[in-house]
Amino acid sequence: MLFIQLLVNGLQTGALYALIAAGFSLIFGMTRIFHAAHGATFTIAGFIFYECYSILQWAWPFAVLAAAVAASIFGILLDRWVYATIQRHEGSFFTVFAASFGAAIVVQNLISIMFGRGLVTVTTPLSKSIEVVPGLFIAPIAGVIIVCALISFALLQWLLTKTNLGIALRALGENPALIEVYGLTPRRLSQYVFLIGSILAVPSAILTATTSGLNPAMGNHVMLISVAATIVGGVGSLRGAALAGLLLGLAENLCLAVIDPQWSEAVTFVILFLFILFRPSGVFGRAIVS
Repeated sequence: MLFIQLLVNGLQTGALYALIAAGFSLIFGMTRIFHAAHGATFTIAGFIFYECYSILQWAWPFAVLAAAVAASIFGILLDRWVYATIQRHEGSFFTVFAASFGAAIVVQNLISIMFGRGLVTVTTPLSKSIEVVPGLFIAPIAGVIIVCALISFALLQWLLTKTNLGIALRALGENPALIEVYGLTPRRLSQYVFLIGSILAVPSAILTATTSGLNPAMGNHVMLISVAATIVGGVGSLRGAALAGLLLGLAENLCLAVIDPQWSEAVTFVILFLFILFRPSGVFGRAIVS
């Protein structure tokens, strides 16, 4: 029964990781920007939801909307005012990464000042676990997490494959110079990418707040998962990042059957290290043309 309990917990965690990783992979794959502040987007969304829902007592739809708006604004403004400015002056990949990393640190410290450095949680009726069968406890929020992930990926797949915007965004990832031939602006399309990628972090942030809780430094773990899932799944592959996020969540929980909880995060590093050694292109990897 312990294995089944860990498997259920792993599916819940993996669904959240899949959403997080897909957002980062989308941004990196289509803009070639190592968005190290993706974890900060997650943290902002989670704490805005906590403030609106738990402190200000807003209805949950309005709290979710506020979190989505805050995450979107952060991602778009960072792309427009920081990344675009650096790239306009022939900024290198490392310069953009350093700026993104610095933005993440600033956000972490601002949230620490405003909310403290401790753990905050959002209590909902769906967060309480129910004993389904003897020894197996499942919270209704677990079903919400999985359904939310499936809906998010279905909408993302439809957007990228069935709409003109999605086709343009995929073209941006393949050949940015070709975009300009058709009268489109890569910089404007880049903002759409950051909008979508930032919104993908919102469900996972909100649902994390209602399950394990949030702290200002959580963005670091989010970035670890995002990078690991992107490499394991294959750079440029959204389905690879989503699958890798799911597998990392399962591995992180299932390993608790044999190792202490304090070492569970090390499993992510082990899996990442093995893929770098034996399959650096990842599961669904493809060559990236610079």
